[in-house]
Order: sequence, then C-alpha cells, then structure tokens
Amino acid sequence: MQSSTNTNAILLLARILLAGEFVLAGLNKIFNYSGTAGYMAKMHVPSALLPLVILTEIGCGLAVIVGWQTRITAFLLAGFTLLAAVIFHSPSNGQMAFISFLHHTSIIGGFLALVGFGAGGWSLDAMMHKQTA
Repeated sequence: MQSSTNTNAILLLARILLAGEFVLAGLNKIFNYSGTAGYMAKMHVPSALLPLVILTEIGCGLAVIVGWQTRITAFLLAGFTLLAAVIFHSPSNGQMAFISFLHHTSIIGGFLALVGFGAGGWSLDAMMHKQTA
C-alpha cells in the first residue's frame, strides 16, 4: 500500500497535469480571442459564450490545481470537457476527430477520479478541512 506522502504527491501531480491544460487553453483563447470566437461560430456555438469558456477553463483549472473545491470543480470540468468533445470533436468527423474525442473522454475519466477521491492532503481543501476540524 502506498504511503500518504506518495498518494498526496500523485494526486497533486494528477491535478496539475489534468487542469494545467485547461489553464493554458484559456490563456490561449484570451490571446487568440477573435480566432477562437470565429471557430466557435463556425461550429454553431455562440461566440458570446467565449468569456464563460475562458472563465471556466482558467478558474476551474486553477481551482483544481490548488485543490480548492476540487470535487465540484473537477465535476464541472468533466461536464465542460464532455460538451467540448461532443460539439467540437464528433467521431463522425473522421479519424482525427475520433482520436481527439477519445482524448477528451480520458480527461473526463481523470476528473471523475478526482470527484471520487478528492484532492488529497496537499490541497487547499485539506488545509481548510484541518482548520474546521
């Protein structure tokens, strides 16, 4: 059985690897705002949703990384990822879209693991729980 330190380190690394991609994607959308808005419009998604997308990616991504409200924010990012997979990476659009769809479902699995197990001991959730206990 793994030690608590190993488990906490693995959960921290998992949070960084899963959510870091979302923070970077949100920042990229800020710096390529018009291009992203155009792509969303092309996919029949109102570009007026772009600020919410950016806020979700950066806000929830950072929350998962630091381990704040992890179960909730991981659940939100799992749902967000499912929506993105269905809308932007439909398997009916060819092999590359299918591979991207599978990539997204793997990320959903990682977020659902965080929903089930929580952030671990090296997180704001754990620090806040200790203060209230």
